[in-house]
Amino acid sequence: MESASGIDTPAPASSARPPEQLRFTGTGASYFGIWIVNLLLTIVTLGIYSAWAKVRRLQYFYRHTELAGSSFDFHGSAPRILIGRVIALVMLIAYNYSVRLHSIWTLVIILALAAIMPWLLRNSFRFRLYNSSWRGTRFHFRGSVGGAYRVFLLNGVLSLITLYGMLPFAHQRLKAYQHDNSWFGQTRFSFHARAGQFYLLYLMLLAGLVAFGIVLGAAGFFGASSGLFQLQQSGGHVDPRVILRAILILYGALILIAILIGPAFHALMTNLIWNNTRLGEHRIECNLSPLGLIWITGSNFVLVVLTLGVFIPWAMVRLTRFHVESVRLVPASDLQEFVAAEPESIGAVGAEASTAFDFDIAL
Repeated sequence: MESASGIDTPAPASSARPPEQLRFTGTGASYFGIWIVNLLLTIVTLGIYSAWAKVRRLQYFYRHTELAGSSFDFHGSAPRILIGRVIALVMLIAYNYSVRLHSIWTLVIILALAAIMPWLLRNSFRFRLYNSSWRGTRFHFRGSVGGAYRVFLLNGVLSLITLYGMLPFAHQRLKAYQHDNSWFGQTRFSFHARAGQFYLLYLMLLAGLVAFGIVLGAAGFFGASSGLFQLQQSGGHVDPRVILRAILILYGALILIAILIGPAFHALMTNLIWNNTRLGEHRIECNLSPLGLIWITGSNFVLVVLTLGVFIPWAMVRLTRFHVESVRLVPASDLQEFVAAEPESIGAVGAEASTAFDFDIAL
């Protein structure tokens, strides 16, 4: 650049920083050894080793996920996870037993579990984040107990009362509670997606399910018409192959919904959530392809069935790589500027109890 005095001066350096792509370096072959040992030891110890298996699994996937050349790590304690799982098992047995009683105690136990579940889920967030780190700096979750009860209990009840009309709103408030209260060291995450964006995606999901239902209904109608025609022709005897075909159509439709509509919705929702999440001034970009996720989900399903489950480690690695490498961080400043927060001790009870009741909500 030439100045007013006629002397060439260098152009000012751009303050823009290149995006940092997340990378996953794991392979199915290397994870297979961990997976098969975890499986065998869990069976031999009647499930006791599952806590150690979980730690080994999470450490493998964390340590093979890299950002800016540095990998993540998981620090969870297997004995503490085992204690949490024992408590979760007791709760699960109490729930199953209460359902069979068909008495006032059934309602009492269900209400008690519903009352304690928000606290457990909040502890699940705290445990998972506190035991996750990058470059020696740990993550934290600082959501309040009152906020957990509003998000999980109040919004859950409202969704039921409105016949799930408020489900998109409840989902948005859950993600806002989860992300707005998450920290990396002393840097806070923030969430900016609006409820209207969640409603739009849920309407797209509903439209897909309705369209699929129409096609399935038409197929069922023609199948039933064919069966009735055969019944009339055979004098009341139905070919068992007709019933088998109807069952296969039904289960095939459910599998197609899981392979086609489910992954597409998941990809769009994942993009919406992470593209509206910030870490301090740093932006997060996510470009998870719905078609790509459909392909990986479908091919994984076929290969796992054909190999009688042996392909599971490769399926997990494929799916993880696809998710991880769809995300990148757009730094606003030097990533070395992150400052670690004060340490805190978090129990594993909430994490394990919530997982036992199929509430595995990860950041």
